Amino acid sequence: MQSDKPLTHYEVLLCLTGGIACYKSADLASKLVQAGCGVSVAMTSAARRFITPLTLQTVTSRAVYRSLWQGTRKYESGHISLTELADLMIVAPATADIMAKMATGIADDLISSLALSSTGECPVLIAPAMNTRMWNAPATQANVARLREWGFHFIGPSNGRLACGTTGEGRMCEPAEILEEIKKIMLQRPPKRKRHHESQA
Repeated sequence: MQSDKPLTHYEVLLCLTGGIACYKSADLASKLVQAGCGVSVAMTSAARRFITPLTLQTVTSRAVYRSLWQGTRKYESGHISLTELADLMIVAPATADIMAKMATGIADDLISSLALSSTGECPVLIAPAMNTRMWNAPATQANVARLREWGFHFIGPSNGRLACGTTGEGRMCEPAEILEEIKKIMLQRPPKRKRHHESQA
């Protein structure tokens, strides 16, 4: 493995939900690609209001997944095959809404279905981004506690200036910080692709 591309052969499923921090996710995708990682992107309809799929497609050189009804290249069920391929699923930015769905098993759109189908297949890293009051709400904190108990990984949120003009906890961590956390999680095991080849040998 090249030292400048430590994530060669690894696959990440990057999921964007609706928030201004989506612009950071494009930078994160770029950093992952530069590190040698394969990146597949899924977006909610709200995320597509903040950043276009074309941006992520250009950065990753892959089609962007937008719907449960969108087939994969091999016409497999997208919400199953994408998590089977991934060494790690990342939800960044993660809204209060998507975390509530994940904590209660709701799977009514692409991202929530991907999260549910990740069970036993790949770890999930969540990078929350929301208003401070929404982050501190008892419902949100209860959902975070439940997800942590189930083994979901979290990074952030950090303190800083928020899109609403206030300053406080709720800002999505910077792409460089998230990248380092991704490395910590993924490099604990060989990439799935390598493990598959070895099992076939």
